[in-house]
Amino acid sequence: MKILVLGCNGQLGRCLYDQLEKTDHNVIYTSRDQIDIADFDATKRLIKQISPDIVINAIAYTAVDKAEQDQDKADLINHLAVANIAASCNELDCWLVHVSTDYVFDGASMMPYKEDDQTNPQSVYGDTKLKGELVIQSSGCRHIIIRTAWVFSEYGNNFLKTMLRLGAELSELRIVGDQIGCPTYAQDIANAIVVILENVKSKELNSGLYHFGGNVCWSWAEFSRAIFDEALELKVIASKPNVVAITTKEFPTLAKRPAQSQLNSNKLTTNFGIESSDCMLGIRSSLTAIKLKGP
Repeated sequence: MKILVLGCNGQLGRCLYDQLEKTDHNVIYTSRDQIDIADFDATKRLIKQISPDIVINAIAYTAVDKAEQDQDKADLINHLAVANIAASCNELDCWLVHVSTDYVFDGASMMPYKEDDQTNPQSVYGDTKLKGELVIQSSGCRHIIIRTAWVFSEYGNNFLKTMLRLGAELSELRIVGDQIGCPTYAQDIANAIVVILENVKSKELNSGLYHFGGNVCWSWAEFSRAIFDEALELKVIASKPNVVAITTKEFPTLAKRPAQSQLNSNKLTTNFGIESSDCMLGIRSSLTAIKLKGP
Protein backbone atom coordinates (compact mmCIF):
# COMPACT_ATOMS: atom_id res chain seq x y z
CA MET A 1 0.00 0.00 0.00
CA LYS A 2 1.03 3.59 -0.53
CA ILE A 3 1.06 5.43 2.79
CA LEU A 4 1.47 9.16 3.36
CA VAL A 5 2.78 10.19 6.78
CA LEU A 6 2.12 13.83 7.65
CA GLY A 7 4.49 15.19 10.31
CA CYS A 8 7.44 12.83 9.98
CA ASN A 9 9.79 14.88 12.18
CA GLY A 10 7.64 14.86 15.31
CA GLN A 11 7.80 12.31 18.12
CA LEU A 12 5.15 10.01 16.65
CA GLY A 13 6.32 10.64 13.09
CA ARG A 14 9.83 9.45 13.90
CA CYS A 15 8.46 6.35 15.62
CA LEU A 16 6.27 5.67 12.59
CA TYR A 17 9.41 5.77 10.45
CA ASP A 18 11.07 3.20 12.73
CA GLN A 19 8.08 0.85 12.58
CA LEU A 20 7.07 1.30 8.93
CA GLU A 21 10.62 0.70 7.72
CA LYS A 22 10.13 -2.91 8.84
CA THR A 23 7.26 -3.33 6.37
CA ASP A 24 7.05 -3.53 2.57
CA HIS A 25 4.68 -0.57 2.24
CA ASN A 26 5.50 2.31 -0.07
CA VAL A 27 5.74 5.13 2.49
CA ILE A 28 6.06 8.84 1.72
CA TYR A 29 7.22 10.84 4.75
CA THR A 30 6.53 14.57 4.75
CA SER A 31 7.53 17.26 7.21
CA ARG A 32 5.61 20.46 7.84
CA ASP A 33 8.00 22.17 5.44
CA GLN A 34 6.89 19.82 2.66
CA ILE A 35 3.18 19.74 3.48
CA ASP A 36 1.99 22.57 5.69
CA ILE A 37 -1.49 21.45 6.72
CA ALA A 38 -2.36 25.04 7.61
CA ASP A 39 -2.27 25.77 3.86
CA PHE A 40 -5.50 24.05 2.86
CA ASP A 41 -5.22 24.39 -0.92
CA ALA A 42 -1.61 23.20 -1.07
CA THR A 43 -2.34 20.31 1.29
CA LYS A 44 -5.30 19.11 -0.77
CA ARG A 45 -3.31 19.45 -4.01
CA LEU A 46 -0.31 17.51 -2.68
CA ILE A 47 -2.40 14.73 -1.16
CA LYS A 48 -4.15 14.30 -4.51
CA GLN A 49 -0.81 14.28 -6.35
CA ILE A 50 0.56 11.57 -4.07
CA SER A 51 -2.76 9.67 -4.17
CA PRO A 52 -2.10 7.41 -1.17
CA ASP A 53 -4.14 4.46 0.03
CA ILE A 54 -3.79 5.70 3.61
CA VAL A 55 -2.94 9.06 5.16
CA ILE A 56 -1.52 9.03 8.70
CA ASN A 57 -1.83 12.42 10.36
CA ALA A 58 0.92 12.69 12.97
CA ILE A 59 0.65 16.48 13.21
CA ALA A 60 -1.00 18.21 16.16
CA TYR A 61 -0.82 21.39 18.18
CA THR A 62 0.17 19.84 21.52
CA ALA A 63 1.28 22.84 23.61
CA VAL A 64 -1.57 22.44 26.11
CA ASP A 65 -1.03 25.63 28.10
CA LYS A 66 0.00 27.77 25.14
CA ALA A 67 -3.22 26.78 23.39
CA GLU A 68 -5.20 28.71 26.00
CA GLN A 69 -3.68 31.94 24.66
CA ASP A 70 -3.29 30.81 21.05
CA GLN A 71 -6.75 29.39 20.46
CA ASP A 72 -6.90 30.24 16.76
CA LYS A 73 -3.66 28.39 15.97
CA ALA A 74 -4.69 25.36 18.03
CA ASP A 75 -8.07 25.25 16.29
CA LEU A 76 -6.44 25.67 12.89
CA ILE A 77 -4.09 22.70 13.32
CA ASN A 78 -6.22 20.36 15.45
CA HIS A 79 -9.62 21.03 13.87
CA LEU A 80 -9.86 23.03 10.64
CA ALA A 81 -6.78 21.54 8.97
CA VAL A 82 -7.96 18.07 9.99
CA ALA A 83 -11.32 18.77 8.33
CA ASN A 84 -9.45 19.63 5.12
CA ILE A 85 -7.35 16.46 5.28
CA ALA A 86 -10.48 14.36 5.90
CA ALA A 87 -12.25 15.98 2.94
CA SER A 88 -9.24 15.24 0.74
CA CYS A 89 -9.23 11.60 1.87
CA ASN A 90 -12.95 11.34 1.18
CA GLU A 91 -12.48 12.66 -2.37
CA LEU A 92 -9.69 10.12 -2.99
CA ASP A 93 -11.55 7.32 -1.19
CA CYS A 94 -8.48 6.64 0.93
CA TRP A 95 -8.20 5.90 4.63
CA LEU A 96 -7.25 8.46 7.29
CA VAL A 97 -5.51 7.37 10.50
CA HIS A 98 -5.64 10.16 13.06
CA VAL A 99 -4.32 10.39 16.62
CA SER A 100 -6.31 12.12 19.36
CA THR A 101 -6.06 12.51 23.12
CA ASP A 102 -7.37 11.60 26.57
CA TYR A 103 -7.86 15.34 27.13
CA VAL A 104 -11.25 15.12 25.38
CA PHE A 105 -12.51 13.88 28.79
CA ASP A 106 -13.06 15.95 31.94
CA GLY A 107 -11.38 13.46 34.30
CA ALA A 108 -14.38 13.13 36.61
CA SER A 109 -14.84 9.39 36.02
CA MET A 110 -13.48 6.91 38.56
CA MET A 111 -13.13 4.24 35.83
CA PRO A 112 -10.89 4.05 32.76
CA TYR A 113 -12.59 5.78 29.86
CA LYS A 114 -14.16 3.74 27.06
CA GLU A 115 -14.65 5.01 23.52
CA ASP A 116 -18.36 5.70 23.96
CA ASP A 117 -18.04 7.56 27.28
CA GLN A 118 -19.22 11.15 27.34
CA THR A 119 -16.60 13.66 26.26
CA ASN A 120 -16.24 16.99 28.05
CA PRO A 121 -12.89 18.68 27.35
CA GLN A 122 -11.72 21.19 29.94
CA SER A 123 -9.05 22.91 27.85
CA VAL A 124 -8.69 24.55 24.45
CA TYR A 125 -6.34 21.76 23.44
CA GLY A 126 -8.86 19.07 24.38
CA ASP A 127 -11.71 20.96 22.75
CA THR A 128 -9.88 21.41 19.45
CA LYS A 129 -8.80 17.78 19.39
CA LEU A 130 -12.41 16.68 19.96
CA LYS A 131 -13.55 18.94 17.12
CA GLY A 132 -10.95 17.25 14.93
CA GLU A 133 -12.42 13.85 15.76
CA LEU A 134 -15.94 15.03 14.99
CA VAL A 135 -15.09 16.53 11.61
CA ILE A 136 -13.39 13.30 10.56
CA GLN A 137 -16.42 11.28 11.61
CA SER A 138 -18.78 13.58 9.70
CA SER A 139 -16.58 13.87 6.59
CA GLY A 140 -17.57 10.56 5.07
CA CYS A 141 -13.96 9.41 4.74
CA ARG A 142 -12.89 5.97 5.88
CA HIS A 143 -11.01 6.50 9.11
CA ILE A 144 -9.39 5.14 12.25
CA ILE A 145 -9.10 7.53 15.20
CA ILE A 146 -6.81 6.51 18.05
CA ARG A 147 -7.05 8.33 21.36
CA THR A 148 -3.88 8.00 23.40
CA ALA A 149 -2.35 9.61 26.48
CA TRP A 150 0.81 10.91 28.15
CA VAL A 151 2.98 10.05 25.13
CA PHE A 152 6.71 9.60 25.65
CA SER A 153 9.70 8.20 23.77
CA GLU A 154 13.36 8.73 23.01
CA TYR A 155 12.37 11.41 20.46
CA GLY A 156 11.15 14.99 20.65
CA ASN A 157 10.02 16.87 23.72
CA ASN A 158 8.12 14.83 26.29
CA PHE A 159 7.78 14.21 30.01
CA LEU A 160 10.48 11.54 30.20
CA LYS A 161 13.10 13.72 28.56
CA THR A 162 12.02 16.75 30.61
CA MET A 163 12.50 14.73 33.80
CA LEU A 164 16.00 13.69 32.76
CA ARG A 165 16.90 17.31 32.07
CA LEU A 166 15.44 18.65 35.32
CA GLY A 167 16.86 15.76 37.32
CA ALA A 168 20.34 16.66 36.12
CA GLU A 169 19.85 20.24 37.32
CA LEU A 170 18.01 19.84 40.63
CA SER A 171 18.28 17.59 43.68
CA GLU A 172 14.55 17.80 44.40
CA LEU A 173 11.60 17.94 42.02
CA ARG A 174 8.03 18.85 42.93
CA ILE A 175 5.77 16.85 40.62
CA VAL A 176 1.97 16.75 40.50
CA GLY A 177 0.67 13.66 42.30
CA ASP A 178 -3.11 14.00 41.97
CA GLN A 179 -3.50 13.72 38.18
CA ILE A 180 -3.76 10.10 37.07
CA GLY A 181 -3.18 8.72 33.57
CA CYS A 182 -1.65 5.93 31.50
CA PRO A 183 1.75 6.83 30.01
CA THR A 184 2.06 5.47 26.48
CA TYR A 185 5.24 4.69 24.55
CA ALA A 186 5.14 6.33 21.12
CA GLN A 187 6.85 3.35 19.47
CA ASP A 188 3.93 1.21 20.68
CA ILE A 189 1.44 3.68 19.17
CA ALA A 190 3.31 3.49 15.87
CA ASN A 191 3.38 -0.30 16.03
CA ALA A 192 -0.37 -0.38 16.78
CA ILE A 193 -0.95 1.73 13.67
CA VAL A 194 1.13 -0.70 11.59
CA VAL A 195 -1.00 -3.61 12.84
CA ILE A 196 -4.16 -1.70 11.94
CA LEU A 197 -2.75 -0.98 8.48
CA GLU A 198 -2.28 -4.70 7.91
CA ASN A 199 -5.95 -5.19 8.73
CA VAL A 200 -6.90 -2.44 6.28
CA LYS A 201 -4.85 -4.25 3.64
CA SER A 202 -6.09 -7.77 4.31
CA LYS A 203 -9.81 -7.43 4.98
CA GLU A 204 -12.84 -5.20 4.92
CA LEU A 205 -12.65 -2.85 7.88
CA ASN A 206 -15.17 -0.42 9.27
CA SER A 207 -14.23 3.08 10.35
CA GLY A 208 -13.82 3.38 14.09
CA LEU A 209 -12.59 5.12 17.22
CA TYR A 210 -10.20 3.30 19.53
CA HIS A 211 -8.35 3.93 22.77
CA PHE A 212 -4.70 2.94 23.20
CA GLY A 213 -2.89 3.64 26.45
CA GLY A 214 -0.31 2.28 28.84
CA ASN A 215 -0.84 -0.75 31.04
CA VAL A 216 -0.30 1.11 34.31
CA CYS A 217 -2.20 3.90 36.02
CA TRP A 218 0.19 6.43 37.50
CA SER A 219 0.33 10.01 38.69
CA TRP A 220 2.92 12.29 37.14
CA ALA A 221 4.97 11.92 40.34
CA GLU A 222 4.83 8.11 40.13
CA PHE A 223 5.74 8.26 36.45
CA SER A 224 8.77 10.43 37.22
CA ARG A 225 9.96 8.09 39.98
CA ALA A 226 9.73 5.14 37.61
CA ILE A 227 11.79 7.07 35.06
CA PHE A 228 14.51 7.93 37.58
CA ASP A 229 14.63 4.42 39.06
CA GLU A 230 15.10 2.89 35.63
CA ALA A 231 17.57 5.58 34.53
CA LEU A 232 19.68 4.89 37.60
CA GLU A 233 19.52 1.13 36.99
CA LEU A 234 20.63 1.60 33.36
CA LYS A 235 23.34 4.08 34.42
CA VAL A 236 21.82 6.83 32.30
CA ILE A 237 22.13 9.00 35.42
CA ALA A 238 24.59 8.78 38.32
CA SER A 239 22.06 9.79 40.98
CA LYS A 240 18.37 10.54 41.14
CA PRO A 241 16.58 13.55 42.60
CA ASN A 242 14.05 13.35 45.42
CA VAL A 243 10.55 13.53 43.91
CA VAL A 244 7.98 15.27 46.09
CA ALA A 245 4.34 14.77 45.10
CA ILE A 246 2.32 17.98 45.13
CA THR A 247 -1.29 18.87 44.36
CA THR A 248 -2.60 20.43 41.18
CA LYS A 249 -3.44 23.53 43.22
CA GLU A 250 0.22 23.85 44.15
CA PHE A 251 1.20 23.82 40.48
CA PRO A 252 -1.30 26.07 38.68
CA THR A 253 -1.32 25.96 34.89
CA LEU A 254 -3.19 27.93 32.23
CA ALA A 255 -5.00 24.82 31.00
CA LYS A 256 -7.04 22.54 33.22
CA ARG A 257 -5.94 18.91 33.08
CA PRO A 258 -8.17 15.87 33.69
CA ALA A 259 -7.71 14.52 37.22
CA GLN A 260 -8.16 10.95 35.98
CA SER A 261 -7.83 10.15 32.29
CA GLN A 262 -6.88 6.48 32.13
CA LEU A 263 -7.99 4.88 28.86
CA ASN A 264 -9.60 1.46 28.49
CA SER A 265 -7.88 -0.21 25.51
CA ASN A 266 -9.97 -3.40 25.45
CA LYS A 267 -11.73 -2.57 22.17
CA LEU A 268 -8.41 -2.34 20.32
CA THR A 269 -7.28 -5.63 21.85
CA THR A 270 -10.53 -7.36 20.88
CA ASN A 271 -10.59 -6.05 17.30
CA PHE A 272 -6.89 -6.18 16.42
CA GLY A 273 -5.15 -8.25 19.09
CA ILE A 274 -3.13 -5.21 20.18
CA GLU A 275 -2.27 -5.25 23.88
CA SER A 276 -1.89 -2.10 25.98
CA SER A 277 1.46 -0.35 25.81
CA ASP A 278 3.96 -1.81 28.30
CA CYS A 279 4.95 1.34 30.16
CA MET A 280 8.01 0.01 31.98
CA LEU A 281 9.36 -1.59 28.81
CA GLY A 282 8.75 1.70 27.02
CA ILE A 283 10.66 3.64 29.66
CA ARG A 284 13.52 1.14 29.45
CA SER A 285 13.58 1.27 25.65
CA SER A 286 13.52 5.07 25.60
CA LEU A 287 16.33 5.36 28.13
CA THR A 288 18.43 2.74 26.35
CA ALA A 289 18.06 4.62 23.06
CA ILE A 290 18.95 7.91 24.75
CA LYS A 291 22.00 6.30 26.38
CA LEU A 292 23.18 4.84 23.08
CA LYS A 293 22.77 8.18 21.34
CA GLY A 294 24.91 9.90 23.95
CA PRO A 295 25.18 13.64 24.67
